[in-house]
Formats: sequence, C-alpha cells, structure tokens
Amino acid sequence: MAKTREELLALLNGENALENLKKLLESEPLPPVARDVNNHIHTTYSFSPYSPTAAVFFARAAGLCTCGLMDHDSIAGAEEFLAAAEAAHMGATIGMECRASFADTPFGDRKLNNPDQKGVAYMTLHGVPHDRAAELNAIYAPYREKRNVRNRRMVDAINGMMGKYGITIDFDRDVLPLSNFAKGGSVTERHLSSALAYRMIDVIGKGEKLVKFIKEELQLPISGKIEGFLLDEANPHMMYDLLGWIKSQLISRFYIDATDECPDVRELLALSDSIGAISAYAYLGDVGDSVTGDKRAQKFEDDFLDELVEYVAKLGYRAITYMPSRNTRAQLRRLRALCEKHNLFQISGEDINQPRQSFVCEAQRDPEFANLYEATWALIAHERRATADPEDGLFSGKSVRQWPDLNARVRAFASCR
Repeated sequence: MAKTREELLALLNGENALENLKKLLESEPLPPVARDVNNHIHTTYSFSPYSPTAAVFFARAAGLCTCGLMDHDSIAGAEEFLAAAEAAHMGATIGMECRASFADTPFGDRKLNNPDQKGVAYMTLHGVPHDRAAELNAIYAPYREKRNVRNRRMVDAINGMMGKYGITIDFDRDVLPLSNFAKGGSVTERHLSSALAYRMIDVIGKGEKLVKFIKEELQLPISGKIEGFLLDEANPHMMYDLLGWIKSQLISRFYIDATDECPDVRELLALSDSIGAISAYAYLGDVGDSVTGDKRAQKFEDDFLDELVEYVAKLGYRAITYMPSRNTRAQLRRLRALCEKHNLFQISGEDINQPRQSFVCEAQRDPEFANLYEATWALIAHERRATADPEDGLFSGKSVRQWPDLNARVRAFASCR
C-alpha cells in the first residue's frame, strides 16, 4: 500500500533519510519520468516542508527529470540534495538565493522584486560548482548571524503588536527550532510568520474563531480563497495557509528593513563569478492574484523593466530567472525579448516552499518555453564541467571563445547531458 504524504515526510525529513529514500524508490509506485524540470526548490535549510532528500523524492514523485536546490542565504543542504538526486537517477543543480543591496544604484529608491523593501533585490546564484558549495556557505555565515539580529527585533515587534491578544512568541523557543540554523541554514521571515501562525492557532483556535479574529479583532482583509482554507478545521495545511495570509497582510506591520545583512550587488556579482556560479536577477513583475498566495496585489519592476534589464546586464548579471506560471504571457514575452536583446541566459524555476504548490510548472509545457528545458540541461552541464575544471563553465573565457553566441553555447552544453 502506498504511504501517505505525512508518512513519507516522516521518513524523509528525519534520520536515515537517504537510506529511507533508496527503499522508497524501490517500493513506492512512481510515475514515469517526464520532461518537466524545476530549478528553484526550497528546503528546510531555508523554509519548506521538505528536507533536501524529501524535496528530491517529491520532485521525482511528480514526474520531474531534474530538480534544483535553492535556499535563502544558505547552500548547506547541497551535499544531501545531490546524493538524493543521484539515488533517484535525476539531473540536479544547486544554488543559493540571496538579497542584494541596490542602494548605490539608480534603483535605490525603487521597489524591485522584494515585496517588503525598496532598494533590495532577490537574486540567485545558480550552478554552484560542487567543490565550492561549502565555501559559499561559510562566506554567508556572518550574514545569517546579522539576519538573526534583525529577526529578534522583529519578534519583539510581533509581540508588541499581538501581545494584547495573548499571542507572543520567543525567538529561541519558537522560531529557531523551526529552522536548520544550527546546521548552516537560514532563519527567514517565513520562520517568524510560521511561529506566529502556530501561536495564533493555539491561542485563538481554528476555523470560524480564527477567521473572526482576523476580520473583527485585527480588522484586516482576507481573500475568499484563504478564508475558505482557514474555515476548514480539518485542513492539513492550516499553518501554511495562515502563514501565507501573514506574509501578504500582516508582515508589513512588523517588518524591519534589512541593511548590513544584504551585500552590495556588485560584491555579490563578484562573489558569484569567483566561485564559478551563474548570477541571475529574479524577475517578479507586477502582481495581481498571487500564485503563491503570500503576496498582495502590487507593482514591482514592470514600469521600468527596460531600464532595469539593461542596467543589470551591464552590471554583470549573467541571467534572468522567472516562473512561467507567475506572470501573464505579455509580461513574459516582454521579459524574454529583453533577455535576448541584452544576451542574458534564461533560467526557470517554480518557487517551492509550501505543500500546496505543485512541483510541476504546467505553464512551462507550452512550446513557447521550450528553451527553458534546454537551459536546465545546460545549467546542469555547467555545474558538472565547472566542478571538474573552473575554466570549463558556461561563462568561462574558454567557453565564450569557443561559442561566442550565447544560444549556441547553451545548446552545446545542453547536448552534454
């Protein structure tokens, strides 16, 4: 009999995860491998229901042929992720998501792709050579420490706001245990929001009591979809649904701007190049109905996208990463044309950090996005080749001389699978 999702997570999120994975791959019925790929899967080393091993298993269970690690301010899960992918006979790529300060740029006072703060942008370091992952994680240790200083201040802000309702959390007791910080992982706003969500459910209760509290006590809006989820007291994803609401409606009331934990964008680009990774600006685009359920409708880069893409290309970014399911076709066609104009590699990834999200990006199956499959295999080849020889990566001088045209280079690397 096939195991339930909860039983699978218990096996794959605990001790002996890799051995349990190998047994499950032999015993659990899994669909045939399809063409689907995903280069942006978060794990418990930032925030996710999935350990690196569990992330690989659920990616394989969804029929994916490749999977990509992408944690915030951490790449500590890389070794486990790669071992699990090898056991599952899947292509794999590893990377890290981080925040770059654009304060000293023409975009310092603009909202880029960060819903919480102007002048700070999310970026990704894709295709990290395997022998440089531990070094990258060590470099980021001080930034994770600095982030926790701000996290503690935000916990104080949460308690100042929610204490009058009998709802308080403690950073060491309630937040840190939700993370893998002790193993080199990061603590993010999602961990704070998760701790708050658990505490709200404990104090207020579930279902109608919780919805009434949000509407009448906090007097904040809640979408019909999320309200429906929260009214269902048997909802197994209750905490994640409440967390999504906190991220979209409440976080602005306790968020404190990140400063010294966000390196200057030029520093991060130099770091990416020095370790042989592929730096990518993470396009968000103006949001209507948030796909992930944790972003309110608001405007981001679209009003100045032409100017921004030209600037990041000149600054030294190698790529743009985007999710075909998140944006309209008009948004994506404009973005893709700008990538072609400015010779930027295109990378896709479906941002996985909560259980309702599908590992499969069905929007990417449109033939219009066929290049994104080729790009994934090129990314995997880059990682393998750059691990063996730093001069053999996708953007190394040697490769650029051999294939001056980016599209030709991507095709050549993708054929190496």
